[in-house]
Amino acid sequence: MSNTINKADQYFMNTGKREPIVLVRGEGAKVWDEDGKEYLDFVCGWAVNNLGHCPPNVVRAIKEQAQTLIQTSNHYYTIPQTELAELLIENSAMDELFLCNSGAEANEGAAKLARRYGKIHKNGAYEIISLSGSFHGRTMAMISASGQQKYQEPYSPLPTGYINVEFNNIEAVKAATNEKTCAIILEPVQGEGGINVPSQEYMRALREWCNQNNLLLIFDEVQTGIGRCGALFAYELFAIVPDIITLAKGLGSGLPIGAFMAQKKACVFKQGEHGSTFGGNPLCCAAAIANLKYILNNNIPFHAKEMGEYITNALLTLKDEHSIVDCVRGKGLLLGLVLKEEISEKLCRQAEYNGLLVNNVQKAVIRLMPPLIITKEDANQAVKILDQSLKELGY
Repeated sequence: MSNTINKADQYFMNTGKREPIVLVRGEGAKVWDEDGKEYLDFVCGWAVNNLGHCPPNVVRAIKEQAQTLIQTSNHYYTIPQTELAELLIENSAMDELFLCNSGAEANEGAAKLARRYGKIHKNGAYEIISLSGSFHGRTMAMISASGQQKYQEPYSPLPTGYINVEFNNIEAVKAATNEKTCAIILEPVQGEGGINVPSQEYMRALREWCNQNNLLLIFDEVQTGIGRCGALFAYELFAIVPDIITLAKGLGSGLPIGAFMAQKKACVFKQGEHGSTFGGNPLCCAAAIANLKYILNNNIPFHAKEMGEYITNALLTLKDEHSIVDCVRGKGLLLGLVLKEEISEKLCRQAEYNGLLVNNVQKAVIRLMPPLIITKEDANQAVKILDQSLKELGY
């Protein structure tokens, strides 16, 4: 057993299962462990490293900014923060933003903004409707918002104000709406829930329902945003515009940064009503600027769309030899290989042994989140490893 693993197990709280691998280096779509073994990385920091590991332009930006200004506070203006804000707003349908440190914090901020809106414009309405299978973060409030019992049960009683309803069912949303409702929050594609994609009709109906009832529509784009699903923001794929979107993961190319952005009507905070010590610090903003400029200038979302279709078709060929493969679902490069039996953990371990890192997001679903710069050569290798791993497991 690795000395690093022994020490980590001694010092860290036991909050989650780790794979017995110590990663020491990454480049592009590949990582290497301390023994020199190479892996294709289709976990990608949980959809964080959109340009792969250590992209040179981001590394340069971090080095330059680290030698210039790392942290001030939001009591002052900084150039990187302002430049990033301009890039995000001018390339979205939103009007204003707030920069923070993580997806959970972004979703918390969006929820606070929605409650503030309800207090001002809806006679104190404060309840937010969310969907079964959703995941919005690890804070107490966002666990309550997430529609998964396994995350909620250890911490009951939960904060109130969140109502979970059935996924992709507009009638369930309508039935849950009352005079206390101020907003609806959902992921354009559910990640932790098993790569579930809502229908176009459902999304349009949600937008119409919010319009009719003066509700804010919040899109949690923490995982789906910044090109992951084949558009810069996944809301573009549904031809509707939410009132608030949240971002993190792929925004900072590995550095911790998040944001929530809103249309003007939802921007109801007054001075002193929200804040963050580290949110939008110059170092993380510099990384996000370099990351976002590359994604925009090189049309990376289109590449993600094309490669998503390519990988989907390649994965579907596995059905010819492996009856356990059911289907593939997702958008762009957020994909789920759905199995007919609950063997996703076993398959992940075998694929890992064969040099491919993937994520068993549900008991019968493998989540694939390769970097958005993935090549056909690496995609073919990943599918080959999955094929080999299924055979070795006897499927």
